[in-house]
Amino acid sequence: MFTHLHVHSEYSLLDGMCRIPRLMSRAKELGMDSLAITDHGVMFGAIEFYLAAKEAGIKPIIGCEVYVAQDSRLSRDAGDKKNHHLILLAKNQKGYRNLIQLTTKAHLEGFYYKPRVDKELLQEYHQGLIALSGCIGGEIPGLVLGGHLDEAKQVALWYKKTFGDFYLEIQKHPIPELEQINQALIAISSELDIPLVATSDVHYVNREDASAHDLLLCIGTNSSIYDDKRMKMAGDFLYLKSPQEMAELYQDIPQAIENTERIAQMCNLKLEFGRFHLPEIELPGDKTADDFLAELCREGLQEYYPNPTSEIKERLDYELEVIKQTQFADYFLVVWDIISFAKKQNILFGVRGSAAASLVLHCLGITEIDPITYKLVFERFLNVERKEMPDVDLDFEDERRDEVISYVSQKYGQDHVAQIITFGTLGARAALRDVGRALAMSYGDVDRVARLVPWRPGVTLARALEENSELGNIYREDATIRNLVDSARRVEGIARHASTHAAGVVISKEPLTNQVPLQRASRAKYKRESS
Repeated sequence: MFTHLHVHSEYSLLDGMCRIPRLMSRAKELGMDSLAITDHGVMFGAIEFYLAAKEAGIKPIIGCEVYVAQDSRLSRDAGDKKNHHLILLAKNQKGYRNLIQLTTKAHLEGFYYKPRVDKELLQEYHQGLIALSGCIGGEIPGLVLGGHLDEAKQVALWYKKTFGDFYLEIQKHPIPELEQINQALIAISSELDIPLVATSDVHYVNREDASAHDLLLCIGTNSSIYDDKRMKMAGDFLYLKSPQEMAELYQDIPQAIENTERIAQMCNLKLEFGRFHLPEIELPGDKTADDFLAELCREGLQEYYPNPTSEIKERLDYELEVIKQTQFADYFLVVWDIISFAKKQNILFGVRGSAAASLVLHCLGITEIDPITYKLVFERFLNVERKEMPDVDLDFEDERRDEVISYVSQKYGQDHVAQIITFGTLGARAALRDVGRALAMSYGDVDRVARLVPWRPGVTLARALEENSELGNIYREDATIRNLVDSARRVEGIARHASTHAAGVVISKEPLTNQVPLQRASRAKYKRESS
């Protein structure tokens, strides 16, 4: 069975257009039993893809199309804007963690227009990874096109020696340069005993999505479909082809198809979910976290309840026992530590949600509401039967939130703390305005239509057409407006850009790169690549 090993989801921002649920649905419809994700320089969609694939009964292959610097990732000269593409696929947990290291270092150390790794990093983090030579933008194809065949062979041998599992990637698209590249790769494969593999460089799910993908590229490059010099694909062939289509395309080199199955069989990544990696504060003496938490609570009990009743004492003992059984004492102590800092620095804070039901949090001085007086039910916040993370929603004053984040980073280590990434999507109005620019429509015409879309969260163009009769009328009567709206609906909801979550912060017991990739954030130190 053929497996697609070069696939770009919508997280190849404004380049890939495969929405993961739709991608999985189509893959299942085509009878595929495995599928890879290889977004440009990022792992934004890795977990979503993994879970969706598992649910669909498809083996997930987690990978990345990395950018390889021509020389050092640390170089920032004018010529360093150019880089090479390389596909990396994780065979196992070791490979997955190495992929995390590579994408993180590409962003934190090698970013120069693109997040770049170099051969030094590839040598250091090669274990557990399979490498494919990449598309027309790969190093070996580039050398072939430049007439440097001997150098191309030397580079191929370097990758073979470094990764062991290295394949020369053959793509059969109607692009003139590919014929020259493919013939050379087949010859190199035979001479150097490096296997071939067939890929299709998937950017959208169905063939008919090509025109919408073209608009997406225009949005990403701030150009219009009438700009002859803009970046565009050479045709409508970058869709998720069926195994039958791929077999027909590669009937002259069937081993390239067979090797996709061989690679899929080698990739057996299993990710673990549901295990906590809670940070820990430094404990006094030889106390355990549960002991120290209980001590703090009994001190607070005297402050908030000078003459506690037996009911209050029993309630506190009960809550502490539940926390002990669920093993969340460290979590409570970290929250206490953060709030203690905020109080000392006179930083205003508030606590929302079911946390108000906890007597422990009240005794720690985290919540002001008395859960006994107001008969609040602790089990709504935490109970033994449903072992889920307790949720203490903390709000800090906007102007001083960075002080809290800075304290947490210093306390627990910068490599243990990161803000969360978030993705802006093409909402109804944004889709109209972006697509209008891509279609080279006048600002006034697009603005007139966009203003008819109700201004509220979650509204879609389909809903707007139903609710606003004026919009519905011009949609039916004006072919240009109808094309604008229909085109916008095709890209509506797609991820447009990455930014930093306003308040979400992750703190881990271990360095975060043991679990998730990191990248630079616009404001904060780092942000993690999953949401």
